[in-house]
Amino acid sequence: IVNLPWDKSSKDVLDLNYASEVLNKNHYGLKEVKERILEYLSVMILKEKENIKDSFSRAPIISLVGLVGTGKTTIAYSIAEAIGRKMERIPFGGMGGNALLRGQSRVFSDAEPGYIMKALRRAGTNNPVILLDEIDRVSESSKTDIMGVLLELLDPEQNRNFLDHFIDYPFDLSNVIFIATSNNTKDISTAVLDRLEIIQMPSYTDEEKQAIAKSFMFPQILKESGLSINDLMIDEDVWASIIRPLGYDPGMRSLQRTIQGLTRKIARYIV
Repeated sequence: IVNLPWDKSSKDVLDLNYASEVLNKNHYGLKEVKERILEYLSVMILKEKENIKDSFSRAPIISLVGLVGTGKTTIAYSIAEAIGRKMERIPFGGMGGNALLRGQSRVFSDAEPGYIMKALRRAGTNNPVILLDEIDRVSESSKTDIMGVLLELLDPEQNRNFLDHFIDYPFDLSNVIFIATSNNTKDISTAVLDRLEIIQMPSYTDEEKQAIAKSFMFPQILKESGLSINDLMIDEDVWASIIRPLGYDPGMRSLQRTIQGLTRKIARYIV
């Protein structure tokens, strides 16, 4: 309890040009998504100049919706980097009860704090970016309970006094930036959707995949595999076969696995 960041906060980097550079450095294309994020940050900058407190408290919560592999999680990390805040991720896939989010009372022998308090403890600040990952993938049996806690988390009027049952003392979450991701919105309750600003993550075209693979993905995978740029060079004519070997895939994961497979073969030849 004493190690929670009750009064420790990080200073925001309120520079739109820097934020734009970070987004462009980490992501190719996604023009509409980047514009929406920069608009969101612009409101924060204006409020800071006017000394309006709780810059994000009245702003809608960003919700990135798109198919697997379209970059929802990575763009959330870029948002945190762009404004200089710590980033923590809470996975919702298969979550089986609201006690995991809200903690369990200390009267139980196996009690422990919830994911929210654990994320704040790891971040060490009371204003991190917390990624609520795959909120549409919670267990069907406990969906109602978890959506109820989400409702409180994402409401600026309620999350000022968020009560974790283990801590048993209200914590102010109004300075936290929550970013949610999901594959679709049909499994999210209407009341939670009402508090989210949906940003659709588009599928990638073959041309975009080729540009991303050549400029971003291939150099990174080479580095991770211990190869140099002289060990493996891919001819321009070969890229089309790498991009679409097995039909259409909206995301980047199949392409990533294909390039990783190539680098492993070259590594074996070299060894």
